[in-house]
Amino acid sequence: MQMDVNGIKQHVLPHYLTAAELEYANLTVAPLGNGHINSTWLVSSNQRRMVLQQLNTQVFTSPWSVVENAMVIANFLQQQTDNYALLLTYPVLTLAGQLAVEDAQHGFWRAISFVENSHSIEKMHTTEQAQQTAYAFGTFAAALGQMDTQQLQQTIPDFRHLAARLQRLQQVAQDDPQQRRQHCLQWLAFAESQRALLDEVAEMEAKLPLRICHNDTKINNLLFDADNQPMAVVDLDTCMPGYLMYDFGDMVRSCCASVAEDATQLAEIDVLPDYFAAISQGWLQALAPVMTPLERDSLWLGVKVVTLMLAVRFLTDYLDGDRYFRIHHAEHNLERAINQFTLYQRFVEHQDQLQPLLQADPIFAE
Repeated sequence: MQMDVNGIKQHVLPHYLTAAELEYANLTVAPLGNGHINSTWLVSSNQRRMVLQQLNTQVFTSPWSVVENAMVIANFLQQQTDNYALLLTYPVLTLAGQLAVEDAQHGFWRAISFVENSHSIEKMHTTEQAQQTAYAFGTFAAALGQMDTQQLQQTIPDFRHLAARLQRLQQVAQDDPQQRRQHCLQWLAFAESQRALLDEVAEMEAKLPLRICHNDTKINNLLFDADNQPMAVVDLDTCMPGYLMYDFGDMVRSCCASVAEDATQLAEIDVLPDYFAAISQGWLQALAPVMTPLERDSLWLGVKVVTLMLAVRFLTDYLDGDRYFRIHHAEHNLERAINQFTLYQRFVEHQDQLQPLLQADPIFAE
């Protein structure tokens, strides 16, 4: 259930704040961010500020794995100060020393430390931001490179599994629970036409090392300082074992498009080559000493797979009644799906121009 501010103060915050803080500390609770999945709030008092979040348990069906992973990552990165200069966010424990609060009536809530004097950016405006974003996420991946992948739990099974996503789309389209299938026959056929990509993915994944990946490498999952320099990587909910090509692909998908991911003017959807070059440079600067040659070769495949996969996910959610992604109007997920299918087509068209940029030597900042 969605809870208003009074509900949060009454049912959630007593687990985190003393009675004195609740009554006398000039407590405020305000919405924070615009994520598709969870509901997020900034809690401020005279004593402190923290981020409070209600996890969407339809998406994160094992929410304790999310908060336990976050603690494992924070503890690990705390020991990596020599090669990880960004700030960390930590789970804030309840007064009872727990990582979260859960009950059947009010949902699953957790709190996270707030990074002071920081802000987020929703959209890139310069290639410098693109390079900085890629370098920050690459630094995060490199610092976690020595972490045993078995230390983290799967928070969303098959999250980056294209075959499973296509199978799910096929099943939902067949069941057609919302009677929406007729509205998207062209895109269902297009998704099916890309199944040849599955063999390439299976062959590549079999050769790649498993690493800890962020799995949501958009610029709004970084915090920046007053000079717009990256301060912290945030939103670790989908941090799981995976392949570096997908983190790279998600950055490119979200940062190199000429329009937003729900724009409906298909003729305006294109790829920004200069942003792609900047992201490639930043990623390689951070990870060139860590990646294997085959991982570097896999990066272009990651761009294609992640873009196609998100299109498939949006279309599946549209057919299934918009149960996963938060929408603002009835056709929103269909519009997002068509947008991402079109962006995927643009990447394929620009492959000969873009893919060679991944083989260039990184230019290291002095």
